[in-house]
Formats: sequence, structure tokens, C-alpha cells
Amino acid sequence: MKNIKVLIADDHAIVRDGIQQLLKKESDLEVIGKAIDGKQALDKAKDLNPDVVLLDIAMPNLNGLEVIDLLREAVPESQIVILSMHANESYVHQVLKSGALGYVLKASPSTDIVDAIRAAHNKEYFLSSKIKANVIHSYLKTKKERAAKSGYDLLSEREQQVFRLVVQGSSTKEIADILCVSPKTIEKHRSSIAAKLKIHGRLEMLKYAIKIGIVNPELWEN
Repeated sequence: MKNIKVLIADDHAIVRDGIQQLLKKESDLEVIGKAIDGKQALDKAKDLNPDVVLLDIAMPNLNGLEVIDLLREAVPESQIVILSMHANESYVHQVLKSGALGYVLKASPSTDIVDAIRAAHNKEYFLSSKIKANVIHSYLKTKKERAAKSGYDLLSEREQQVFRLVVQGSSTKEIADILCVSPKTIEKHRSSIAAKLKIHGRLEMLKYAIKIGIVNPELWEN
């Protein structure tokens, strides 16, 4: 049986190294790379094509939520498990909505990380044992009910990506580089976003993003 190839992304060296040592003890798991921030996680995932990306939710140079969206597009076969210090249910819902299959608290038993990686590789959901088990069920039950509740849902998938990157503080050129398109294309997306949402400027967009619950301010502190 082939080993499950894992990429570890966390901005703390002690966490990266500790997880690597943990996974070395498992005969079916293989760490093929480590990343220190969101941008490096995305670049390494593109190069290494891991089976599972173990991703810290709060990192510099693209936080975990942004990286999930970009990973789903760039390496769709890679499954994603989020590491977090936060047990907040809204965080879990955002992660699942973005396409991750696992959510593990850093304070959880180390076995949770191993179990989450294996579950994600099998395309199964996994939540840390300290998070209420009904979170996944309630998320899946209400997923359709949450659709089209705001103008945000009128945006295309690409426009939503651009919107979140603008809110994070990325410039037009930086967004163009991240999404591998021209700055002119990004400007067109920004104009379309402004027209659909009837808001202009990053500050207004940030207030709107917080209001509709797609942004947790704490994740944008880095």
C-alpha cells in the first residue's frame, strides 16, 4: 500500500517539527514537505502534489482560509486538514464550506492529527474530539439553506476569491500574481464586485465581510 503523502504548513517551527516526528512513527504516513506560511504552502503543494495538506488556519502571507480556496483550485486531488487553536463553531463552518475535510485543535490528543489525515485521505470528514460531533451534521443540513442569503452569493467563485484577498489587504498586483492572471483582469473583477455588492473600497468591503460572517477578524491580524 502506498504511503499517504503529507505537507505540513505552520508558521511555528516547533509545531512543524513536532508533527513531523509524530507522523514518522506511522508506517502509512510520509511527510514530503513543510511550509512556513500560506504562500509557501500553496507553492509547495503545487510542486509536491501531497495527498493531504495539514494547514494552520492562522498564518502570514495568506491565512489558512485563503489557502484552502487556492489549493482546491490548484491541486484539487489534495485533501485538507486544518489545525487551529480555536474551537469556535463559526470557524469550523467556514473551513468546511471552503472545502477542507478535517478540523483539529492544537490542544487535542496527537492521535487526532493522525486520524484526521487518514480520514481526509479517504475523503471522510473529521473533527477534533473536543469539538461537538454535531457540528458537521448541522453544517451539512443547513448548507443549502445558507445559499443566496446575501449579495456575496451573486459573485462568481473567482470574484469571491478576489473579494477575500482584497479584504485581507492584498494589492491588485499581488492578487494577480497569486491567481496567475493579469492586473487588468483583477481590476475588472473588482469593478464587477463593487457593482454587484454596491460597495467601494477595502474598508467598506471589510465591514461587509464581517457583517455577513465570511471573515473572522482575528485571522487577519498577521
